[in-house]
Order: sequence, then structure tokens, then C-alpha cells
Amino acid sequence: MHKGKSAGLLLYVATGMLTGCGKSAPEAPPPAAVGVVPIKYESAVLTIDLPGRITASETAEVRPQINGVIRRRLFAEGGFVHAGQLLYEIEDAPYRAALAQARGALARAQASIRATGLQAQRYRDLVAINAVSRQESDNASAAAQQARADVAAQGAAVQAAQVSQGFTRVRAPISGRIGRSLFTPGALVQAGQPDPLATIQRTDMVYVDVTQSAAQILDLKQAMRSGGVSEASGARVQLLLPNGTIYPVEGRLQFSEVTVDPSSGAVTLRATFANPDGLLLPGMFVRARLIEGQRNQAILAPQQGITRDPRGRATAMVVNARNKVELRQVVTDRAVGDKWIVTRGLKPGDRLIVEGLVNLKPGAVVRPGPPQQVTAEPGATQEATASGGAK
Repeated sequence: MHKGKSAGLLLYVATGMLTGCGKSAPEAPPPAAVGVVPIKYESAVLTIDLPGRITASETAEVRPQINGVIRRRLFAEGGFVHAGQLLYEIEDAPYRAALAQARGALARAQASIRATGLQAQRYRDLVAINAVSRQESDNASAAAQQARADVAAQGAAVQAAQVSQGFTRVRAPISGRIGRSLFTPGALVQAGQPDPLATIQRTDMVYVDVTQSAAQILDLKQAMRSGGVSEASGARVQLLLPNGTIYPVEGRLQFSEVTVDPSSGAVTLRATFANPDGLLLPGMFVRARLIEGQRNQAILAPQQGITRDPRGRATAMVVNARNKVELRQVVTDRAVGDKWIVTRGLKPGDRLIVEGLVNLKPGAVVRPGPPQQVTAEPGATQEATASGGAK
């Protein structure tokens, strides 16, 4: 009886062990799928956005050269005027009278020059026979010379009166758009007054004056000297208008100041833009995008793959050869559209994670693949804008 119980117990234990061995162990979760972008060298055009202000290529203030009352205004405010076009007429009656008086004085001087000349000649003949004294002859010669000088002076007075009368007709000094008239017919104007009659601006070609810090210029020159950046062909400039649109016509950089403004530490640059439609108005604030150069071997990383740690440092997650996640600290220079130029922390051949970063930790095994929402193949040439980079 004891022997039978022992056999039954062994059979029960064996059956339990077999039953337990038949249960499968829990399976490990599969590696997380992540989207990666391969890193490689690319060419990037370096640009920088700078604040600027539009100024007219030519500006002239229409001012009176004489005193008088405006009789007529002969232009349409806001219209286009040509150089030499008549703009204002000032009452010229006083100046016509002054011209007539000057002409009369000239005629009187011309009449006396003959009489004094003949008298001087007669006195010279009488001196030869001792009929008059030499002093009287010298006085007659001096009177003749003074009469000739009076003729010259009165001739100049006539010319001055003609110029003054000509100033009663105020003409446009340059061609361009004329603004509003600050004086109306009947108003008294004076030479040297502080306010102009109107202002003319040439706007078919405009200037855009921008400022760039001396530190940025030094960084660019040092990069060119080291060979990391090549100078861009042609100093092209794009214009970003206040409403966010890009001006359709490219400008050209004309010159850069040779000195640094000591108060701001910046250098002034000037670009010219054609303005055939008059869209650019003097005084308008814009942003100028200057093409500084081209970086031939740049590391471009999508911005989705660059994050920040709690200390504010830029970081990136990459997949190594064993499909494990590595955390990299990176340094970026400037934005290139939706990418960063990375100067340190990434190298060609790295696989940057741009999708699936949520709850992803360094050392985790992942299943890399092409991203679904991010374009994996970067363009051949990108434009880099110096709008600030993550460090």
C-alpha cells in the first residue's frame, strides 16, 4: 500500500512538471521603429538677413531762390515731373521793374563812355602844345576808364536782374516723383526759408542701406581664409517686404563702408534695386537677404532631429552599426530652410533619428528605416540663413 502511494505521487509530480514545461515564456517586445536620415557632406549657400531701409537714388528739395508771392502751381501732387519742368510761378512784377532799371543804368553808362573818351583824347592833344596841364589830361583819362568800368558793372547788374527774374519761374532740378506741395498760390515764400516748396525723389532705382556687425564680417573672412567657405559669385541681394513676400527683382551690392560705426559696432552696406513699378517706397523698412558665400562641405541635419537637453544644449540621437541609439551633443551654425548646419557632433555616415524620438533612450535597440514624414534625400545646394543657430 505504501509502495502504491509513492508511485502515484511520483506520477503526479511528473505530470505537473510536464504541464509546467508546456507553458511558453513571455516574449520580449520588438525593437522600436525609428526614421533615420543619413548624414553626408553637402554644399550650402550662406545667406544672412539684415534689417534695412529704402532710400531714393536721388532726392531734391524744391526751394525758392528769391522772395515773392506764389502766383501759380503747375504740377499734380504725387505725379512724375521731368528735370527743367516748370513747377511754380512767383509774382515777377518787382523783378521786371528791377531789370528795366538796370538796363536804363547800362544805357546811361554806355552814353557817357563816348563823351569821356573823346574828352580824354582832346586833352592828350592839348597837352602836346601845352594848352592844358598834364594833371587835367590825366583826370580826363581816368574819367574815361571809370566810364568803361561803369558799363561793365551795369552790364553785370543787368545779368543779375535777369537771373532774379528767371528765379520767379521755379523748375524741377531732377526727374522723379514729386510729393505734396507745402505752399499754395498766394503764399509768401523767401530765399533761405527752412521748409521746401516740395520734394522730388527718383524712385525708378532705389537704395537699400543695411548694417552688418563687424563680428559677422570677421567670421566670414576667417572662414574664407581657412578654405571652409568660398566666395559667392556675384553680390546678389534679395529683399523681404514688410508683408512677408519676396520682392521679385534681385538687387546688387554696391559697396561697403570702410569704417566701423563706433556707436553700434556695425558696418553699413548699400544695395541697389530696380523699381520700375514703384512698389518700393523711400523710408520703407525691409529685410535684405545677402548671399555671403558657399560652404562646400557642410553637414546639414533636419531640424526634427535636433533637440535640447534640460541644460539647453543641442543634442541628436543617432543609430550606430549595432542598431543601438547613441546620444550626441552637437553645435549648429545657422538655419538652412528646415535644416541646421552642424559644425560639431555629427559626421558623414551617421544615421540621424528624425522620427520616433518619443521615450527613446540611449542604448536602446531600434529598427531604423526611412522616415515617413521627413524627406531623407537632401538637395544638392541649400541656402543657409544666419538667423541664429542652436548651440
